[in-house]
Amino acid sequence: MLLLLLGSIVFSSWLTLSFKLVEKFGINTFQAIVFNYITCVITGSFVNGAFPINNEIMGEEWFRWAMLMGTIFISLFNVIAKTAQTMGVAVASVGNKLSLVIPFLFSIYLYNEEATIFKIVGVVAALIAVVLTCWPAPGHVEPSGKVVKTAYFLLPVILFVASGLLDTMIKYVETTYISEANQNAYLISAFAAAASIGIISLIFLFTTGRIKFEPKAVVAGVIIGIPNYFSIWCLMGVLKAFAGNSSAIIPINNMGIVLFSTVAAFFMFKEKLTKLNWMGIVLSIAAIALIAYG
Repeated sequence: MLLLLLGSIVFSSWLTLSFKLVEKFGINTFQAIVFNYITCVITGSFVNGAFPINNEIMGEEWFRWAMLMGTIFISLFNVIAKTAQTMGVAVASVGNKLSLVIPFLFSIYLYNEEATIFKIVGVVAALIAVVLTCWPAPGHVEPSGKVVKTAYFLLPVILFVASGLLDTMIKYVETTYISEANQNAYLISAFAAAASIGIISLIFLFTTGRIKFEPKAVVAGVIIGIPNYFSIWCLMGVLKAFAGNSSAIIPINNMGIVLFSTVAAFFMFKEKLTKLNWMGIVLSIAAIALIAYG
């Protein structure tokens, strides 16, 4: 199960990092996101052995949750991409995974999981860690060199709320409806919903001449999409394996993503980290230990 946890951390980190590469190579971000979800559906169908969506599946109770999850997927992905490209990978990752507090609280409230003093201290330390990790240096500008617009500072807040609710929903659906027999069908349905919304939007944008089709966006979508599918697949596998301890697993997963993506961005994109940022990274390791073993 450790491999599933590591897979979730690495694949999820890659998603945020990939948006910087999309920007670097001048690829239209929205097109890449849509083709990413099409790739997710194809990847999931291969894993499942067939495309699972049919009239019978649509009648399942979990299907409406998959549709909602897909809608949140594509909306959240666009916000993550904009945050990573304007404010940096570290800020995008922190804004996204700071949301660990929301599923942590829901796990305690809904599933009566134990909240020890060490876990509580760990969550508080995690909050401090992620704030320190994304604390901007004086005179902060976006990575492209442009001054960050004031409105962009709302993006991490949106990520916090949306990602926290998404993680909570994944846990709820996994606990209530999902088994090994229907896990792939659920994921493929969610990704198909996101892909459908994206395809309809692209058709409108293409026919109105607002954007032009970019073949390289297809390549980017494939490179993003395969890890994207397995990031959720791994996360659901970990939650299933540690069904009684999601209040620890989700924070560990999220803090691991923050740590890995921040360090990777430093080496890949030379994103500058201050002493406070590095203090946050060190504190995040301590927080992971407290939450995991508390």
